[in-house]
Amino acid sequence: MNREMLMLVDAISREKNVERDLVFGAVESALAQATKKLYEGDVDIRVAMDRDSGEYETFRRWLVVPDEAGLQNPDAEEMLMDAKERLADVEEGEYIEESVESLPIGRIGAMAAKQVILQKIRDAEREMLLSDFLARGEKIFVGSVKRMDKGDIIVESGRVEGRLRRNEMIPKENLRNADRVRAMIMEVDTTLRGAPIILSRSAPEFMIELFRQEVPEIEQGLLEIKSCARDPGSRAKIAVLSHDKRVDPIGTCVGVRGTRVNAVTNELAGERVDIVLWSEDPAQFVIGALAPANVTSIVVDEEKHAMDVVVDDENLAMAIGRGGQNVRLASDLTGWKINIMDAAESAQKAANETEGLRALFVEKLDVDQEVADILIEEGFTSLEEVAYVPLQEMLEIESFDEDTVNELRARAKDALLTMEIAIEESVEEVSQNLRDLEGLDADLIAKLAMGGVHTRDDLADLAVDELVDITGQSEEQAKTLILKAREHWFAGQA
Repeated sequence: MNREMLMLVDAISREKNVERDLVFGAVESALAQATKKLYEGDVDIRVAMDRDSGEYETFRRWLVVPDEAGLQNPDAEEMLMDAKERLADVEEGEYIEESVESLPIGRIGAMAAKQVILQKIRDAEREMLLSDFLARGEKIFVGSVKRMDKGDIIVESGRVEGRLRRNEMIPKENLRNADRVRAMIMEVDTTLRGAPIILSRSAPEFMIELFRQEVPEIEQGLLEIKSCARDPGSRAKIAVLSHDKRVDPIGTCVGVRGTRVNAVTNELAGERVDIVLWSEDPAQFVIGALAPANVTSIVVDEEKHAMDVVVDDENLAMAIGRGGQNVRLASDLTGWKINIMDAAESAQKAANETEGLRALFVEKLDVDQEVADILIEEGFTSLEEVAYVPLQEMLEIESFDEDTVNELRARAKDALLTMEIAIEESVEEVSQNLRDLEGLDADLIAKLAMGGVHTRDDLADLAVDELVDITGQSEEQAKTLILKAREHWFAGQA
C-alpha cells in the first residue's frame, strides 16, 4: 500500500505540475484528519511520511502554553509546569509529542485519500494563482461573468475569480453569463472560498482608475485627479489639477471630440461625467463643482465646514439638480456642506443671524442696540472676538474711544467666564451613561449639556434636526449618534 501511495503521489505531482513535497504534505494532512476521528475531543495529530520509502509515523501532540493563560483546549494543550515534568527543556510555544499507532492507509481507502489530496492541491493551486495575479499589481479586474451566487456575480479572469456584490454593481445594469466585465479590485479576502477578490463598479476609485487608463497624462504625472463623487449609472463629478501650465486639465480629460470621457461613460452604462477644475481655494472649488449653475455669492463658515451658496432664481433648480443630485455630488466632491439658496433666502438668513448677534451683544455686554450694531458693522461675530482681538484693531473704530474699548473687552471677558462656569455646572449634570457613549468627546458633551441633554435617553429622544441645531454636526453624524444612543432600547430583543 505504501508503494501504491508513492505511485499516487508521483502521478498527482506530474498531472498537476506541483512539487512532490506539496503532495506529500497533502497526504500527511489526509492521514492526520482520518486519525483524529479515532479520538474524542479536538486532538492535534501530526503525520510524518518518508519521501523515499512511503513509511510514516503518527504523533499526538500538545501545544505548551503559559501557566497563567490556562488551557483553552485541554485535548491539544498543556501548561508549561506540567510539560516540564515530561520534557525538562521544553519552552512555551513548543510541542510535546507522543507516538501513537498509525492508521493503515487501507482503512481510509486510496480513493478517499486521493480526493482529500486533490482538494489540498486545488487549494494550493488557487493560492498560487491568486498570488501570481496579485503580484502583477493590477487595479482593475477584467473577466467574464461565470455565474450568480446569492445575488452576487462571480467574475472569472483566467482561473482567478472575483466577487461583484449586488450593492457594488451599477444600478439597472443587466449582466449575463459570459458578459465581459471590468471592475475595481477593492480588497482580497482569503477567507472567502472560490472568489476571494472583492470587486466594485460603483466605487469612485473605479472611475478614477478608468480615467488613469484613458488619459496618459495622468500616468505621466502631468495631471492629477484630486477627488471623485458618483451617483453610479447616472452622473459623476471629478476634480482635476494640472501640474504643467501647458496642459489644459479639463480638455485633456475630455479628449478630442470627447473620445476619452466617452470611453469612461460607455464603460459605466452611460454615466455622465462633469469634469471640474480643482482649486486650493475652497470657495472657488465649490463654485466650479456646482457647474453648470452660476453662483451669485458665497459665504464660507470654517467652523461648521459649510458654505451658503446664493444663486439667482434661474439657476436655482440647476444648482440643486434633480432630486438634489447636483448639490449632493458637489458636496461629496469638495468635502464641504453646501447650502443652496436664492437671494431672498440669503437675505433672510443674514437678517436672522444679525438679529441673533445683536441680541447676544446687547444681553452679554449690557450695551444698547446702537453699540451692538457698530460691532456687527465692524465685523465682530462673537464675544471671543470682542474680548481677544488685538487692542489696536478695536481702537481704530471711530465710534469708540479708548475707555469704551477697554470696558467692552472687560465685559466680554466677564461674560465668557460666566458662560464657562454655567457650562461646567451643566456638564456636571450629565449622566455617566451618556458620557460613556461611543462617539462623544468633551466638546460634544458640553454642547449637549447646554442644550438640556443630560442622559442617554434625552439624546435618544431627539430628532436629527434638533441634534444638528445643538451640536452643529452634519445630519449623517447626528443620525449615527442618535441610533447609537437608542441601541440600549433594543438590547435583548431578538
